[in-house]
Amino acid sequence: MSLTDSLLVVFIAALLAYAIYDELILPRLRGETLLALPLLRRSRTDAAIFVGLLVILIYNNANNQGSALTTWLLCALALLAIYLFWVRVPKIIFKSGGFYYYSAWIEYNRIKEMNLSEDGILVVQLERRRLLIRVRNIDDLERIYKVMVKTQ
Repeated sequence: MSLTDSLLVVFIAALLAYAIYDELILPRLRGETLLALPLLRRSRTDAAIFVGLLVILIYNNANNQGSALTTWLLCALALLAIYLFWVRVPKIIFKSGGFYYYSAWIEYNRIKEMNLSEDGILVVQLERRRLLIRVRNIDDLERIYKVMVKTQ
């Protein structure tokens, strides 16, 4: 196995571990889930560029009679990228002590201020950072409000 194949296996394992963590482990951490809501996706431009580069690498490897293992590993990496960036739905998960926002744990006591923008975006001000929570359904903002009032 070449160095390229070894690196591809490491990247595939890392992405697969993240996908399993995000879908199976994260909802079970830190107690019972009070509310889990789908979020709007961020820009897919970076993901499209990444998958496009992988397609170019697959074509180049197949065209130059490269290793079949490398081609399969690149295909697996492309499939994982498509799953993570297009199929998987990002979500916010509310627990009794805080919430997970894009896999980052935020405790409720870190929230300094909350505002609702005209576009239906919930703006949560932390100590040094501002979170822009874009939910798919505007009615979900009321559900978020009820959970946050109940836990405070």
